[in-house]
Order: sequence, then C-alpha cells, then structure tokens
Amino acid sequence: MATSTINDRATTVVREKSFSESYLGEWLTTTDHKKIGIMYMVTAFFFFLVGGLEALLIRTQLAEPNGKVISPETYNQIFTMHGTTMIFLFVMPMMAGFGNYVVPLMMGARDMAFPRMNAFGYWILLFGGVFLQASFLFNAAPNGGWFMYAPLSLSKEACGVHAYTCTPGMNADFWILGTTLLGISSITGSLNFVVTILKMRAPGMSINRIPLFSWMIMVMSFLLLFALPSLTVASVMLLLDRHLGTHFYQYAYGGDPLLWQHLFWSFGHPEVYILILPAFGITSEVLPVFSRKPIFGYTFIAWSGVAIGFLSFTVWAHHMFAVGLPPVAQAFFASSTALIALPTAVKIFNWLGTIYKGKLVLKAPMIFSLGFIAMFLIGGLNGAALAVVPFDYQVTDSYFVVSHIHYVLFGGSVLAIFAGIFYWFPKMTGKLMSETLAQVQFWLLLIGMNLAFFPMHLLGLLGMPRRVYTFPGDLGWNELNLMSTVGAFMIGVGVMVFVFNFIKSLRSGKEAGSDPWDAFTLEWDTASPPKKYNFLTIPVVRSRRPFYDKKNPEIADWKSAIH
Repeated sequence: MATSTINDRATTVVREKSFSESYLGEWLTTTDHKKIGIMYMVTAFFFFLVGGLEALLIRTQLAEPNGKVISPETYNQIFTMHGTTMIFLFVMPMMAGFGNYVVPLMMGARDMAFPRMNAFGYWILLFGGVFLQASFLFNAAPNGGWFMYAPLSLSKEACGVHAYTCTPGMNADFWILGTTLLGISSITGSLNFVVTILKMRAPGMSINRIPLFSWMIMVMSFLLLFALPSLTVASVMLLLDRHLGTHFYQYAYGGDPLLWQHLFWSFGHPEVYILILPAFGITSEVLPVFSRKPIFGYTFIAWSGVAIGFLSFTVWAHHMFAVGLPPVAQAFFASSTALIALPTAVKIFNWLGTIYKGKLVLKAPMIFSLGFIAMFLIGGLNGAALAVVPFDYQVTDSYFVVSHIHYVLFGGSVLAIFAGIFYWFPKMTGKLMSETLAQVQFWLLLIGMNLAFFPMHLLGLLGMPRRVYTFPGDLGWNELNLMSTVGAFMIGVGVMVFVFNFIKSLRSGKEAGSDPWDAFTLEWDTASPPKKYNFLTIPVVRSRRPFYDKKNPEIADWKSAIH
C-alpha cells in the first residue's frame, strides 16, 4: 500500500511537470527576455530566407530581356512581398531580437520591464508574418508594392468608373491587416524598451553612461511610437475606402489622392532610421572593442542619434518631389534632407576616429562593421544626390532609387546584423563561429552586393523604371541586368555559407568562455549563455565601460582619483 502511494505521488509529480516544463513548453510559454530575443531572431532570419528567395525570383525574371519565368501578376506579388518581408519581417524583428537579448543585460537588469507584454509582442509578430505569407496560398498576396499606394490600391467597387486602375480581390486587404498586426507588435516592444532603458538601469548608470546600442534602441523605439500611428491611420482609411464606401483617397468624391503618400511617408522615412539606428548601435559597440580603445566622441554619437530621430520627421516629402508640390515645400524638404546628413556624418567621423591608431583585431564582427561603414556611406551619398530636386526629377521611380535603398538597408542594416550575430553569438550559445567561414561569407556578400546593386545606379540613369516585370532587349540594359542577377545569386551563396557556419558552430563550435572579445559592457560580465536571472548581484556602474573597469581595477581607481 505504501509502495503504491509513493508510485502515485511520483506519477503526479511527472504529470505536473508536463508541458510548460518540457523543453518545447519552456520556449512556447517563456517570458525570459533572452529566449524571446532568440525567438525574434530565428523568426526574422527565417523570413530573411523567404525574402531572399523572392529576390532571386525577381532577379531571375530580369536576368534577360522579355523574361517569362513568372507572370506579370506573380511578379507584382513577389516584389511586393519581398519589400514587405525584408522591412517588416526581417530587419525590424531582428533588431528587436538583439534588443530583447542584449539591452537588459547591458542595463544590469534581470529582465525587460514588462515580460508578458514582451512575449505577447513576439507572438503577434509571428502570427502577422504567417498571415502575410499565407496570402500566397490563396493566390492573393499583396501586389501593390510595399508602399501600397492609394488610390491604386482601392477595390474595383470603390473606384467606380476608374476600376481598371485599382486592385481587386483580397491582395491589399492581406497587406493592410498583416502590417497592422506587425505594428501592434512593434508598439508593445517599443514601450518595453523605453521603460526598461529609462527605469531599470543599474546603480550608477546615468544617462550619459548608457551603452550606445541601448541608446540607439531607445531612439528607434520613440520613432516607432510616433511614426506607426500615421501608417495605422492610413491603412484603416484605405480599408474603409475599399469596403465601406468612404472616399478619403478619391478626388472625384472630395478626397485627396496624395493623402496616402503624405501619411505613408510620414511613417516611411522615419522607418528608414528605425531600420538603420540599431545598426549604428551595433557598430558603435563592435568598433571600440576590436580597436582596443574607447569609442571616440561618445556624446556626439549618442546625441546625433537623437538629432536623426527628430529630423527624420521633417523629410518625408522628398519621396514626393515629382507629385507637384509647391516650390516652397520642395525647398524645405530638400533642405531638411541635406541637413539630416550632418548627424549621420558625425557618426561616421567618430567611428573613423575610434579606428584611428587603434590596435585593430580583424575578427568577423569587425570586418562586417567596416563593410557596413563603407557600404552605408555609398548609400548615404547617393541619397544626398536624391535631395537635389532637379536630379530627383530625372531618376525618381527608376532603378537608381532601388540601388540607393539596397545600399542603405542591405549594405547598412544587413551587414551590421551579421556583425551583431558574430559578436553576440558566443554570449548566446557559449560557442565561437568559424572565422574562416565568416571571411568567406563576408567577401561573397561584399562582392555580391556591389555586383547586384551598383549596376542599378547605371540602369536608373539609363532610364530603366522600377517595378517592371520585363524589358525589351534594345535599350542597353541587358548586360547590367545580368550582372545584377549574378550578384544576387552570389549574395545567396554567402547567406548559405552563414547558415552552414551557424549550424556547424552550434553543434561543434569552439568553447567561447564568458568574455571571448575582452569586451567593455555589462552583458559580458555574465556566464555564456547567461543564467535566467542574468546577474547574481546587480552590478554598480562607475563609467561607460563598466566591465573593463572590473577587469582593470587599477585603471578604474586611477580614473576615479582624477575625477
């Protein structure tokens, strides 16, 4: 009888441990910021592969004149979903993933401010992403571009006599509802980041000691909080126009066909900085560690990020120079676009100052960060050219603009993302990734992206419009398009090298220890991977390099004596 009771109790214990304590259950029910961060990053990378396949289909279709690989309607769906996937489902959630994992550790905190809201944001992201991609199953994927311009995206019923210019079916509805869900995810994450960074800092971590990556995540979060409502309002009005008979975007009924562009780009240009500011933060963490010196001009880098945030709300109409804006508006937005280049240039000169006379260690995070600076500089310079109104008139809606955005977001955000993965992979897994494979990947990506995107400058100058599914063979565009396609496939090979390196390193990578880079900030003052509680005791911060001070107490004491 006693034996039976013991067995019953054992069975009860096993039953109570069931799902939420199983390996899968821990991940599905977790509120731990580190696991949520990893889920964000894995999900985002999956969508990166999806968006990359879409890009390769686009480039295969455009590899030669009069291509017939895919139909015009399929092409419209694929190029729309490529842009939507890369922006809303890759770069934004990937940066949120880095922030989720690293920011609480950098702050000396045990978790994010609102752990359950943090988990809610991830699951909304996943649902929104699956919802958008599922549109392909119904042959109803969004097909109006990632910008979904109204009134072209209205339904046939809403367009009336102009139905031939509109978008029938559910295609635009999938985009509207999907991006709205993703916006909810971004808002919850942004609120969490702002409260965590401002209210959960370790003792002694004043505002001017916050690590620069956390600074840029905070600015990004404020941008999302103020920019996303514009997109949400525009999308709701479009949904009402399509299904409930309102006419916000129709001139014939008293609406304004340019209203969508104003509302969308009021979100869309801050969005560019939402995508690039965390990349600035990653670079600002990597460069000093691998230059073996403090960041040059910390204050300028931090506050130039804030300046970029403010100015990003004053430049939206440079996307609209060709729509007939009054000359005074064109002059204002051209000036503000030129002005926003100044705080960006401040960062680049400070990064170069950090590298100058440093003891450079050319490990994978460093080479990707250096590649980021070079490629983003090209994207920034041709962006400055687009601020010149007469030049913009000539190249607007051409492949010159496609080249610009890819140098900024692939040469910028994507190279910085890989720098961040190589930098923090040892912290997340306790393993080091292969430096040899990282070098192979870097050169494949660097050569491939320049081969893919630089010819687009020339194609734009030669008059090739964007968003066309094919082109005739007698316009001088053939060789440049083929070069671009070869470069795109080279990028694909580079990404596959990374996937192989990632899997191989997870299985049999060299043990990293807790501080493989001899780093400066608090996330390295923990085990790799960190315990659930992050820190056994909350650290006390006395400088901008708290972990460096802990490892070099004699230098820290000397600095304290001076101050």
